[in-house]
Amino acid sequence: MKGRGSLLLLVLVICALTVVVGRRYYAYTETDPDFCSVCHIMEEAQKSWAISRHSTVVCQSCHRMSLIEENRMLVAFVAGQSKGVDQKHGRTEPWNVCVDCHAQETAQGSLTLRNSYGHARHVFMLNLKCSTCHGAEGHDLRAQEENCRKCHEDKLVHGMGTAGQFCLNCHGFGDSSPKLLSYERCSNCHKDIPADGIMSRLHCFECHHPHGALAMDDSSCLGNCHGDHVKVGTHGQHLEKVDLTCTTCHRPHGWSVGNEGAKGLCDRCHPFRDPNLFVY
Repeated sequence: MKGRGSLLLLVLVICALTVVVGRRYYAYTETDPDFCSVCHIMEEAQKSWAISRHSTVVCQSCHRMSLIEENRMLVAFVAGQSKGVDQKHGRTEPWNVCVDCHAQETAQGSLTLRNSYGHARHVFMLNLKCSTCHGAEGHDLRAQEENCRKCHEDKLVHGMGTAGQFCLNCHGFGDSSPKLLSYERCSNCHKDIPADGIMSRLHCFECHHPHGALAMDDSSCLGNCHGDHVKVGTHGQHLEKVDLTCTTCHRPHGWSVGNEGAKGLCDRCHPFRDPNLFVY
C-alpha cells in the first residue's frame, strides 16, 4: 500500500508539473513575442511593430498558428528542415484575421465597416480583401496610393493645385457623401470658401474637377446649369465679347453682382448701371 501511495503521489506531482509547464509553454508560444525570435531575427520587425498602430497587439494575435502547426515548425527548425514547411503565419494568415478587430472599428473615424461607406463599398460590395488596398511594408498597414490606382487608373490627380495629393487626403472612407468627398474635406484646406451663399448647397466637385480641369471656365457654368442664361437680359451680348467670361463679372464663391460689386467692375467698359437692370 505504501508503494502504491508513493506511486500515486509521484503521478500527481508529474501531472501537476505537466499542467504548470504546459500552461507556461502555451503562454510563451501564444502571448510572448520573444517566442518568434526562436526562428526569426526579430530586431527590425520589432522596431517597426513598436512604432505601428498595432504596438499593443502581440505578434501571435495576427501571425496565428495552431498548437500543432507551432510544434511541427519548431521540430522542423530544430531538425534543420524548416525550409520545407509552409509558413502561412507570415504573410497570409494576418490578412485573414483583420476583421476580428476591425469589423467593429476601422481607421478614418473609428467607424464600423458597415457604417464606413468606403469600407462597405470595397469590402461588401466589391468583395475586396484588406490586402488589396492596405500595404504590408514592415508593420505599416496604411492604405497605399499605388493600390488605389490599380483599380482607379483613370483618376490620377493632375488638377491645378492638387497634383501630388494622396487619394485619401480628399476621399475619406468614413464620408457618406457622394464620391467619399464631403464639403468639410475641402474646407479643411480651403478655409476662405464661404459656407453659405448661392452655390453653398452644391458639392465642390460639381464645379471643380480635381482629376481634370480644376479651374472653371464658361463650359462649367453654361454646360452644367446655366445654359439658358445666355438668353436672359444682356448676358449673351456680353459673352460675345472675346475677352469676357462668366467669371469676369461673377466672382467665384460670391457670384452675385450687387451695386457695391458692380462699382469698379461694370464701369471699366461702360458707364455704371444698376446691375439689377442687367437681366432685362
